[in-house]
Amino acid sequence: MAEIIQRDGTWTFDGESVRIVPGRGKGIHPLREGLGERVVPLRALAGISFEPDRKGGRLRLRLRDGACPVLRAAGGRLKDAADPYQLAVEKDRGGVAEYFADEVRNALLIEQVPADAVDGFLLPGPAVPVAGGGGDGTASFDGETVRLTWNWKAKEVKTSGGPVSFPVSEVTGVHWMPAIGLENGHLRFVRGDGTAPVRAAEYDLYSLDLWGLSKKEYTAVLVRLPGAAGRTAGPAQIAAPATALKATAPAPAAPAPAPPADDHDVLLRRLRELGELHRSGVLTDDEFAAAKQAVLKNL
Repeated sequence: MAEIIQRDGTWTFDGESVRIVPGRGKGIHPLREGLGERVVPLRALAGISFEPDRKGGRLRLRLRDGACPVLRAAGGRLKDAADPYQLAVEKDRGGVAEYFADEVRNALLIEQVPADAVDGFLLPGPAVPVAGGGGDGTASFDGETVRLTWNWKAKEVKTSGGPVSFPVSEVTGVHWMPAIGLENGHLRFVRGDGTAPVRAAEYDLYSLDLWGLSKKEYTAVLVRLPGAAGRTAGPAQIAAPATALKATAPAPAAPAPAPPADDHDVLLRRLRELGELHRSGVLTDDEFAAAKQAVLKNL
């Protein structure tokens, strides 16, 4: 097991998943606090890196495209401090961060996890009910119905009609654009086939206008709306993340002899076979560790 404990949070890797527990206190972004503890399965990862700098550095998990509803909804606009899959590393813990990254890389290699996009979320959605305020109103979701209530800052086109409610079965997409600097953001619910003309969020009855210069971003709560996938999907996919598909394959009766050191493809297949044997219980933890090390030496 690999673990790194920092003020920014704690990451633990047990060979199958990375458990992320955000830190507490003034320096932790509200979005990360709101999301809370995250367990990232190995199959959701495309890679990991440690980026050292003069202050210490930063560990970054790179997720497969479509694996996380938060990243899909934000569309690449998350600041480093708000990204739940980044960890600020203190200067004297760079060696631990490098070791942590190496352990995850080795596991990805052994399990032969692909780096391409996935068809459904591999990380769970947030719990409901949930509610949060935006620049011109408040959004709430009870698991079945989305409700938008306007405040005094909203345009008349919104306030004149009163609150808006619609079932989640009508939602075909959720787009979240965090406010950055002086640029406004929005939380937009797409209904129907998505071909209707797109209006500015401040005039759209199915959008919240997000703005403000405060570090406390309202979107820390709003992104928790289930189905924040930022893509077209059916009602079932919006209501809850898709269940991860579990690959199955018959396990060989016993480990095969180690392949020649010059056959790289064979070695990679061997690593994958060892992982399958370990998961199925054919190999014990000690046997798996010894066999893995033998193959990695040839690599």
